[in-house]
Amino acid sequence: MVGVSRPLRIEFAGALYHVTARGNAKGRIARDEDDFRTLLTTLAQAVERHGWLCHAYCLVGNHFHLLVETPEPNLSRGMAYLKASTRSASTGATGESATSSRVVSTPCSSSGRRT
Repeated sequence: MVGVSRPLRIEFAGALYHVTARGNAKGRIARDEDDFRTLLTTLAQAVERHGWLCHAYCLVGNHFHLLVETPEPNLSRGMAYLKASTRSASTGATGESATSSRVVSTPCSSSGRRT
């Protein structure tokens, strides 16, 4: 559809997100074990650089899932870094892939429990 923009990504400190990203044209994001190791290394760098807490991840041939907590509202910046850093000439990887995120939990309330 022409003229339809992507919904605004809601970000806030302390949110827990389920993030998915897939390869270009639903292609593979990793060709072999070395590609998967590179993706994990890059994920670790993104987590450290942006101060995320990565609670879980799942790497599949043509996409990945992350469960990340963002102490600062920086999910978009971190995903841009991760996608740019995982471009692969051999696989097409995630450079211009579809990425989605969904808030799983909000920050703790005054009672100390996540809502």
